[in-house]
Amino acid sequence: MKAKKALSDGELIKNCAIKMAEAFNENKVGNKFQTVPLSKQTVTRRLEDISNQISNNVKDIIANCSYFSIALDESIDVSDTNQLLIFVRAIKEDFTIFEELLKVCSLHSTTRVTDGAKSMTGTISGFVGFLRQNQITVPTLHCIIHQEALCAKSIKLSTTMATVTKITNLIRGGNRSLTHRKFLTLLEEMDSAYGDLLLHTEVRWLSRGKCLVRFFELRHEIATFLREEVTNSAELQNDLEDVEFLRNLAFLTDITQHLNVLNLQLQGKKQTICQMVGFVDSFRKKLHLFKSALDKNNLLHFPCCRKLSEEEEEEGLEFRDYTEIIEDLSSEFDRRFNDFESFRPDISLFSNPIHCDIESQPGHLQLELCELQCDPSLNTSQVTGIDFWKLLSPERYPLLRNWALKLCSVFASTYICETAFSSLKHVKSKNGNRLSDVVLSHILRVATSQLEVDFISLVSSFMKPQCSH
Repeated sequence: MKAKKALSDGELIKNCAIKMAEAFNENKVGNKFQTVPLSKQTVTRRLEDISNQISNNVKDIIANCSYFSIALDESIDVSDTNQLLIFVRAIKEDFTIFEELLKVCSLHSTTRVTDGAKSMTGTISGFVGFLRQNQITVPTLHCIIHQEALCAKSIKLSTTMATVTKITNLIRGGNRSLTHRKFLTLLEEMDSAYGDLLLHTEVRWLSRGKCLVRFFELRHEIATFLREEVTNSAELQNDLEDVEFLRNLAFLTDITQHLNVLNLQLQGKKQTICQMVGFVDSFRKKLHLFKSALDKNNLLHFPCCRKLSEEEEEEGLEFRDYTEIIEDLSSEFDRRFNDFESFRPDISLFSNPIHCDIESQPGHLQLELCELQCDPSLNTSQVTGIDFWKLLSPERYPLLRNWALKLCSVFASTYICETAFSSLKHVKSKNGNRLSDVVLSHILRVATSQLEVDFISLVSSFMKPQCSH
């Protein structure tokens, strides 16, 4: 199930094993393989046994951890069923972090949460609202990656992106195989650096940047192709020759690439909230740098804009007017990441405990901070982040360690949910959409778990490992 293959593949594997044994003249081994039950029903039962063991281990981890948090996200599968995934992030006393699937909820009726949207953390009708109605008060955050993607959508160049998408689809979208082949031939004849255009998928944010870069680099070839091969494309040809469109295209390509870098930094499992907020803060500083540079028409950090400007050697191109977009994007980051500000003092202390102002820190931590800042072994340590806090003695710094454990247990994004949804698409596809909710839950738990499975104990727990169908 780690490979997310069909349950019926067990029989195929069995037959392959038998054929391999026979090929090496190991008929006795082949006969033993014949006795191994790997029918779909048997594989399903074994899957359930493995899933149950993982589930029990997760419960034990939660029961014995120092702190834990949960991440929730919801998406629609191929059968139009809303699937709500709940992951738990638990941290042990030694700072070992576990991120495991806690529950899969198949929501067949009306749902009240949406795919990462603000209503998930809404204070009235969202998930957070439900918690507060039940007098449950806990810190809550809206996924930092999703916030970043929403900020990116605020860029006011949607018409430019629509034109890029329209031209791309005209060349290689739908059933345009002949048109696409002609375009590939043209690229080959023109000895182009790229072999094809890339399609943009709205749900895959990174594809937007890659699509734009490829389109910008092939803009001359695309213009030639539309002129020679595509009828009724005069308007699109005019766009590709229009300086204003090309300026917008170059700027949108560059700023999207910068946003892609941030998006990639925010991805990954077991990142602390301190790391992720640090990446966002760094990007916000870059936005101020970009604005200052554009004010002077300095295109150092905008390679596509610089390349386009160099092509217009006689006149040159001005990009100062894009500072307004940079300002709007900066304001959007300030607004959307406001809910992380409550963590700012903790993040500051976590990142730099050696040089922090002790008097401005929580009173119960101040005495231990005095000890910490005068501890020679910690002052000379080269490690940072969570590795630094692992060095603190539990006997000497119990309060600081406990505080750090709590902060490190926070889920700052639903990235782990998104990776599970990718697994869900493989498991529950058009050809395998009749999986029951229970079996689907078992498959996803096994596919996403990082815990080791004790197969020996599983086998020994059954007096008769194989039961009849």
